[in-house]
Amino acid sequence: MNYKRLETFVWVASLGNFRKAAERLHTTQPAISARISGLESELGVKLFEREGGSSPITLTSKGKELLPYIEKILYQTEQLRKRAGVSNTYTGVLRLGVSETIVNTWLPDFLTRLHTDMPNLDVEMTVDITTNLALGIKDRTLDLALLMGPIPEPNIVNHELCTFALSWVASPRLALPNRLLYLEELTKWPIITYARATSPYIEINQKFRELDGPPAHFFASSSLAACRSLAIDAVGISTLPNVMIRKELAAGSLQTIRSVWTPSDLTFTASYSDDPFNPLAEVATNIAVASAQAYTDNQDDQLA
Repeated sequence: MNYKRLETFVWVASLGNFRKAAERLHTTQPAISARISGLESELGVKLFEREGGSSPITLTSKGKELLPYIEKILYQTEQLRKRAGVSNTYTGVLRLGVSETIVNTWLPDFLTRLHTDMPNLDVEMTVDITTNLALGIKDRTLDLALLMGPIPEPNIVNHELCTFALSWVASPRLALPNRLLYLEELTKWPIITYARATSPYIEINQKFRELDGPPAHFFASSSLAACRSLAIDAVGISTLPNVMIRKELAAGSLQTIRSVWTPSDLTFTASYSDDPFNPLAEVATNIAVASAQAYTDNQDDQLA
């Protein structure tokens, strides 16, 4: 039985739309229609109700009956591939979403490992804030996201990757006192931090709102590299992952600030939807877990 026809059936059933299935499978709507028609002819049953217009495509009663069997066939096919160690046979496109912290740490190693294990795979990469990446996973415009997780949805699989601690930092040119500082003392300068829709920004903003006295002013950015540059240029005080500022601290262009409060550590996950079963995301997630662990082990060795 034709694998592509079965895969197409599952994606059309999941997305309820030939156009979305075509985008997901990187082909055309006529090709999707042809595969479904071919599968219906092969099985001798009608699988979908096609009402036309903007109405979603729905499964027939027979289609609903066959869906779990076809999903099981696809799943077992992928298990066979894994058992046989034939990951190099994977083709197509992996739509990957990545948080910038990962871009600045172990993403190159992950992509190198991914290409070694799956040389016939193409990658479409989106670098964005976690809120947008999570939406991409939920609406299936992304196959896999490496983000600040987990995504608390029943059909989302989350695998823990790594945790990064944050520190307050500033340019020595700001001449901050070399002692433990209260947050009220930091409000003299702009607080350079994560984009507004992110959990670090929300936590930091809430903490400063609780203070008495003049309000803090925030320079929020979706680019951590920009935040780092602004801190180096003495524009304000920033909170950044320690792994992103070690060179700057060693060179003296930044210095850590001891404060009575520091934002929570950032926990990252590899997250993807398993409805329908997504073998590319599953295999890529295992590679991401290995890359994150290797990076963490290397950082621990450097600090030892």
